[in-house]
Amino acid sequence: MGFVALTKPRIIELLLITTVPVMFLAAGGVPSLWLVLATVVGGYLSAGGANALNMYIDRDIDALMHRTEQRPLVTGLVSPTEGLVFGITLSVVSTVWFAVLVNPLSAALSLTAILYYVFVYTLWLKRRTAQNIVWGGVAGCLQVFIGWSAVRNELAWAPFVLFLVLFFWTPPHYWPLSMKVKDDYARVGVPMLPVVAGNQVVARQIVLYSWVMVLTSLTLWWPLGQTSWFYPVVAAALGAFWLKEAHGLHSRAKAGITGAKLKEMRLFHWSITYATLLFVAVAVDPFLH
Repeated sequence: MGFVALTKPRIIELLLITTVPVMFLAAGGVPSLWLVLATVVGGYLSAGGANALNMYIDRDIDALMHRTEQRPLVTGLVSPTEGLVFGITLSVVSTVWFAVLVNPLSAALSLTAILYYVFVYTLWLKRRTAQNIVWGGVAGCLQVFIGWSAVRNELAWAPFVLFLVLFFWTPPHYWPLSMKVKDDYARVGVPMLPVVAGNQVVARQIVLYSWVMVLTSLTLWWPLGQTSWFYPVVAAALGAFWLKEAHGLHSRAKAGITGAKLKEMRLFHWSITYATLLFVAVAVDPFLH
Protein backbone atom coordinates (compact mmCIF):
# COMPACT_ATOMS: atom_id res chain seq x y z
CA MET A 1 0.00 0.00 0.00
CA GLY A 2 2.97 2.29 0.56
CA PHE A 3 3.89 2.28 -3.11
CA VAL A 4 0.27 2.93 -4.11
CA ALA A 5 0.21 5.92 -1.75
CA LEU A 6 3.35 7.26 -3.44
CA THR A 7 1.38 7.66 -6.67
CA LYS A 8 -1.20 9.98 -4.97
CA PRO A 9 -4.26 8.11 -6.34
CA ARG A 10 -6.76 10.85 -5.48
CA ILE A 11 -4.86 13.42 -7.54
CA ILE A 12 -4.48 10.97 -10.42
CA GLU A 13 -8.25 10.35 -10.36
CA LEU A 14 -8.81 14.03 -11.13
CA LEU A 15 -6.19 13.96 -13.89
CA LEU A 16 -7.91 11.03 -15.59
CA ILE A 17 -11.29 12.76 -15.28
CA THR A 18 -9.84 15.54 -17.43
CA THR A 19 -8.19 13.15 -19.91
CA VAL A 20 -10.90 10.70 -20.95
CA PRO A 21 -13.62 13.27 -21.77
CA VAL A 22 -11.22 15.03 -24.12
CA MET A 23 -10.83 11.72 -25.95
CA PHE A 24 -14.61 11.71 -26.52
CA LEU A 25 -14.43 15.28 -27.83
CA ALA A 26 -11.52 14.41 -30.12
CA ALA A 27 -13.33 11.33 -31.46
CA GLY A 28 -16.63 13.16 -31.87
CA GLY A 29 -18.24 10.29 -29.99
CA VAL A 30 -17.01 7.08 -28.39
CA PRO A 31 -13.27 6.52 -28.94
CA SER A 32 -11.71 3.08 -29.13
CA LEU A 33 -12.19 1.51 -25.72
CA TRP A 34 -8.80 -0.18 -26.03
CA LEU A 35 -7.23 3.22 -26.70
CA VAL A 36 -9.01 4.69 -23.68
CA LEU A 37 -7.73 1.85 -21.49
CA ALA A 38 -4.18 2.23 -22.81
CA THR A 39 -4.28 5.99 -22.23
CA VAL A 40 -5.72 5.66 -18.72
CA VAL A 41 -3.13 3.08 -17.67
CA GLY A 42 -0.33 5.11 -19.23
CA GLY A 43 -1.62 8.25 -17.55
CA TYR A 44 -1.72 6.57 -14.16
CA LEU A 45 1.83 5.28 -14.53
CA SER A 46 3.05 8.68 -15.72
CA ALA A 47 1.40 10.76 -13.01
CA GLY A 48 2.24 8.12 -10.41
CA GLY A 49 5.91 8.25 -11.32
CA ALA A 50 5.96 12.05 -11.13
CA ASN A 51 4.16 12.03 -7.78
CA ALA A 52 6.54 9.45 -6.33
CA LEU A 53 9.53 11.55 -7.36
CA ASN A 54 7.84 14.62 -5.88
CA MET A 55 7.47 12.81 -2.54
CA TYR A 56 11.10 11.68 -2.69
CA ILE A 57 12.31 15.26 -3.16
CA ASP A 58 9.92 16.74 -0.58
CA ARG A 59 10.36 14.11 2.11
CA ASP A 60 12.24 16.59 4.32
CA ILE A 61 9.42 19.14 4.48
CA ASP A 62 6.69 16.48 4.38
CA ALA A 63 7.97 15.25 7.75
CA LEU A 64 7.34 18.69 9.27
CA MET A 65 3.84 19.30 7.88
CA HIS A 66 0.75 17.89 9.58
CA ARG A 67 -0.96 17.36 6.22
CA THR A 68 1.85 15.16 4.88
CA GLU A 69 3.45 13.59 7.95
CA GLN A 70 1.86 10.19 7.23
CA ARG A 71 3.28 9.84 3.73
CA PRO A 72 5.18 6.56 3.14
CA LEU A 73 8.64 8.11 2.85
CA VAL A 74 8.11 9.98 6.12
CA THR A 75 6.82 7.06 8.16
CA GLY A 76 9.47 4.69 6.80
CA LEU A 77 6.95 2.39 5.14
CA VAL A 78 8.97 2.94 1.95
CA SER A 79 12.67 3.82 2.01
CA PRO A 80 14.01 6.85 0.06
CA THR A 81 15.94 4.57 -2.29
CA GLU A 82 12.86 2.47 -2.97
CA GLY A 83 10.80 5.61 -3.57
CA LEU A 84 13.36 7.02 -6.01
CA VAL A 85 13.68 3.76 -7.96
CA PHE A 86 9.90 3.34 -8.01
CA GLY A 87 9.36 6.86 -9.35
CA ILE A 88 12.00 6.54 -12.06
CA THR A 89 10.72 3.10 -13.07
CA LEU A 90 7.13 4.27 -13.44
CA SER A 91 8.27 7.30 -15.43
CA VAL A 92 10.27 5.18 -17.87
CA VAL A 93 7.62 2.47 -18.19
CA SER A 94 4.87 5.04 -18.80
CA THR A 95 6.85 6.72 -21.57
CA VAL A 96 7.52 3.42 -23.30
CA TRP A 97 3.89 2.39 -22.76
CA PHE A 98 2.59 5.51 -24.50
CA ALA A 99 5.12 5.24 -27.34
CA VAL A 100 4.26 1.60 -28.09
CA LEU A 101 0.54 1.38 -27.32
CA VAL A 102 -0.70 4.93 -28.02
CA ASN A 103 1.62 7.10 -30.13
CA PRO A 104 4.97 8.94 -29.89
CA LEU A 105 3.33 12.37 -29.52
CA SER A 106 1.41 11.26 -26.43
CA ALA A 107 4.61 9.69 -25.07
CA ALA A 108 6.49 12.97 -25.56
CA LEU A 109 3.73 14.95 -23.84
CA SER A 110 3.64 12.48 -20.95
CA LEU A 111 7.40 12.69 -20.47
CA THR A 112 7.23 16.48 -20.65
CA ALA A 113 4.61 16.51 -17.88
CA ILE A 114 6.81 14.32 -15.66
CA LEU A 115 9.94 16.39 -16.20
CA TYR A 116 8.07 19.65 -15.71
CA TYR A 117 6.46 18.52 -12.46
CA VAL A 118 9.70 17.18 -11.02
CA PHE A 119 12.26 19.72 -12.20
CA VAL A 120 10.33 22.93 -12.83
CA TYR A 121 7.69 22.76 -10.09
CA THR A 122 9.16 20.61 -7.32
CA LEU A 123 12.86 21.46 -7.57
CA TRP A 124 12.67 25.05 -8.83
CA LEU A 125 9.38 26.86 -8.22
CA LYS A 126 7.85 25.33 -5.11
CA ARG A 127 10.31 26.61 -2.53
CA ARG A 128 11.23 29.85 -4.30
CA THR A 129 8.15 31.81 -5.36
CA ALA A 130 4.54 32.46 -4.43
CA GLN A 131 3.74 31.84 -8.10
CA ASN A 132 4.74 28.19 -7.63
CA ILE A 133 1.28 26.69 -8.02
CA VAL A 134 0.38 29.02 -10.91
CA TRP A 135 3.14 27.83 -13.21
CA GLY A 136 3.65 24.46 -11.56
CA GLY A 137 0.09 23.54 -12.51
CA VAL A 138 1.11 23.32 -16.17
CA ALA A 139 2.13 19.68 -15.62
CA GLY A 140 -1.42 18.66 -14.74
CA CYS A 141 -2.90 20.72 -17.55
CA LEU A 142 -0.94 18.72 -20.13
CA GLN A 143 -3.29 15.79 -19.59
CA VAL A 144 -5.84 17.32 -21.96
CA PHE A 145 -3.23 17.39 -24.72
CA ILE A 146 -2.43 13.74 -24.03
CA GLY A 147 -6.10 12.78 -24.27
CA TRP A 148 -6.55 14.65 -27.55
CA SER A 149 -3.30 13.44 -29.12
CA ALA A 150 -4.07 9.84 -28.18
CA VAL A 151 -7.07 9.99 -30.53
CA ARG A 152 -5.95 12.46 -33.19
CA ASN A 153 -2.14 12.11 -33.04
CA GLU A 154 -1.99 15.91 -33.33
CA LEU A 155 -2.87 19.02 -31.34
CA ALA A 156 -5.56 21.64 -32.01
CA TRP A 157 -7.28 24.71 -30.57
CA ALA A 158 -9.92 22.76 -28.63
CA PRO A 159 -7.49 21.04 -26.24
CA PHE A 160 -5.57 24.30 -25.94
CA VAL A 161 -8.70 26.02 -24.62
CA LEU A 162 -9.25 23.22 -22.10
CA PHE A 163 -5.56 23.43 -21.18
CA LEU A 164 -6.10 27.12 -20.36
CA VAL A 165 -9.25 26.34 -18.38
CA LEU A 166 -7.25 23.98 -16.17
CA PHE A 167 -4.36 26.45 -16.01
CA PHE A 168 -6.63 29.19 -14.65
CA TRP A 169 -8.52 26.63 -12.50
CA THR A 170 -5.46 25.39 -10.64
CA PRO A 171 -4.64 28.48 -8.49
CA PRO A 172 -8.21 29.13 -7.24
CA HIS A 173 -8.52 25.39 -6.68
CA TYR A 174 -5.36 25.09 -4.59
CA TRP A 175 -5.12 28.46 -2.85
CA PRO A 176 -8.18 27.85 -0.61
CA LEU A 177 -6.50 24.66 0.65
CA SER A 178 -3.27 26.61 1.10
CA MET A 179 -5.19 29.17 3.16
CA LYS A 180 -6.38 26.36 5.40
CA VAL A 181 -2.90 24.87 5.96
CA LYS A 182 -0.75 27.99 5.54
CA ASP A 183 0.85 27.45 8.96
CA ASP A 184 2.24 24.15 7.66
CA TYR A 185 3.76 25.85 4.63
CA ALA A 186 5.10 28.72 6.72
CA ARG A 187 6.76 26.24 9.09
CA VAL A 188 8.79 24.69 6.28
CA GLY A 189 9.49 27.91 4.38
CA VAL A 190 7.39 27.17 1.30
CA PRO A 191 6.13 30.55 0.02
CA MET A 192 2.60 29.62 -0.99
CA LEU A 193 0.63 32.79 -1.68
CA PRO A 194 -1.41 32.62 1.57
CA VAL A 195 1.89 32.49 3.50
CA VAL A 196 3.31 35.68 1.99
CA ALA A 197 0.05 37.62 1.49
CA GLY A 198 -3.05 38.27 3.56
CA ASN A 199 -6.35 36.45 3.04
CA GLN A 200 -7.87 39.45 1.29
CA VAL A 201 -5.09 39.54 -1.31
CA VAL A 202 -5.35 35.79 -1.89
CA ALA A 203 -9.14 35.94 -2.19
CA ARG A 204 -8.87 38.80 -4.69
CA GLN A 205 -6.49 36.72 -6.82
CA ILE A 206 -8.91 33.79 -6.57
CA VAL A 207 -11.72 35.99 -7.92
CA LEU A 208 -9.58 37.25 -10.82
CA TYR A 209 -8.45 33.76 -11.85
CA SER A 210 -12.00 32.47 -11.47
CA TRP A 211 -13.44 35.04 -13.87
CA VAL A 212 -10.76 34.33 -16.48
CA MET A 213 -11.33 30.57 -16.09
CA VAL A 214 -15.09 30.81 -16.57
CA LEU A 215 -14.81 33.11 -19.59
CA THR A 216 -12.12 30.90 -21.13
CA SER A 217 -14.31 27.81 -20.70
CA LEU A 218 -17.01 29.41 -22.88
CA THR A 219 -14.64 30.02 -25.81
CA LEU A 220 -14.84 26.31 -26.63
CA TRP A 221 -18.37 27.10 -27.79
CA TRP A 222 -17.72 30.61 -29.14
CA PRO A 223 -15.73 31.52 -31.12
CA LEU A 224 -14.31 28.02 -31.69
CA GLY A 225 -17.68 26.39 -32.35
CA GLN A 226 -16.49 23.02 -31.05
CA THR A 227 -19.67 22.22 -29.09
CA SER A 228 -23.45 22.21 -29.26
CA TRP A 229 -25.72 24.19 -26.93
CA PHE A 230 -25.26 21.67 -24.12
CA TYR A 231 -21.67 22.40 -23.12
CA PRO A 232 -21.97 26.22 -22.81
CA VAL A 233 -25.18 25.89 -20.77
CA VAL A 234 -23.46 23.55 -18.32
CA ALA A 235 -20.25 25.61 -18.32
CA ALA A 236 -22.16 28.83 -17.63
CA ALA A 237 -24.20 27.29 -14.80
CA LEU A 238 -21.15 25.73 -13.15
CA GLY A 239 -19.18 28.92 -13.63
CA ALA A 240 -21.92 31.06 -12.09
CA PHE A 241 -21.94 28.94 -8.95
CA TRP A 242 -18.12 29.01 -8.83
CA LEU A 243 -18.10 32.82 -9.06
CA LYS A 244 -20.70 33.03 -6.30
CA GLU A 245 -18.43 30.98 -4.03
CA ALA A 246 -15.29 32.92 -5.04
CA HIS A 247 -16.91 36.30 -4.40
CA GLY A 248 -18.33 35.01 -1.14
CA LEU A 249 -14.85 34.01 0.02
CA HIS A 250 -13.51 37.42 -0.99
CA SER A 251 -16.29 39.19 0.93
CA ARG A 252 -15.55 37.20 4.07
CA ALA A 253 -11.80 37.79 3.76
CA LYS A 254 -12.36 41.51 3.12
CA ALA A 255 -14.46 41.69 6.28
CA GLY A 256 -11.54 40.27 8.24
CA ILE A 257 -13.18 36.93 8.98
CA THR A 258 -10.70 34.18 9.84
CA GLY A 259 -10.74 30.64 11.11
CA ALA A 260 -13.59 28.25 10.43
CA LYS A 261 -15.97 31.08 9.55
CA LEU A 262 -13.83 31.96 6.51
CA LYS A 263 -15.14 28.73 4.92
CA GLU A 264 -12.31 28.63 2.39
CA MET A 265 -12.62 24.86 1.96
CA ARG A 266 -16.10 25.27 0.42
CA LEU A 267 -14.48 26.59 -2.74
CA PHE A 268 -11.78 23.90 -2.66
CA HIS A 269 -14.34 21.09 -2.55
CA TRP A 270 -16.55 22.79 -5.14
CA SER A 271 -13.57 23.21 -7.47
CA ILE A 272 -13.23 19.43 -7.74
CA THR A 273 -16.93 19.06 -8.48
CA TYR A 274 -16.70 21.87 -11.03
CA ALA A 275 -13.85 20.26 -12.96
CA THR A 276 -15.53 16.86 -12.89
CA LEU A 277 -18.90 18.11 -14.18
CA LEU A 278 -17.37 20.46 -16.75
CA PHE A 279 -15.41 17.62 -18.33
CA VAL A 280 -18.40 15.30 -18.15
CA ALA A 281 -20.14 17.94 -20.26
CA VAL A 282 -17.18 17.86 -22.65
CA ALA A 283 -17.67 14.10 -23.03
CA VAL A 284 -21.45 14.23 -23.43
CA ASP A 285 -21.60 17.16 -25.85
CA PRO A 286 -20.32 15.30 -28.97
CA PHE A 287 -23.46 13.15 -28.87
CA LEU A 288 -25.63 16.28 -29.13
CA HIS A 289 -23.54 18.22 -31.65
